[in-house]
Amino acid sequence: MNWDVIEGKWGQLKGSVKEQWGDLTDDELTEIDGKRDKLAGKLQERYGWAKDEVETRMNDFFGRHI
Repeated sequence: MNWDVIEGKWGQLKGSVKEQWGDLTDDELTEIDGKRDKLAGKLQERYGWAKDEVETRMNDFFGRHI
């Protein structure tokens, strides 16, 4: 997964990310700014997922949207 591309397209992807993970606030999405580690941390915090599960879910999601 090329996170440079995700960071570059974050403005376009935020809406889809919000649809997928609706518990994330608009402020959190702005703070994340396409950064992989920040998104992973917020998903772990918000949903209580293990690191492996977060990685799998992010890879699946962004694999379909990039």
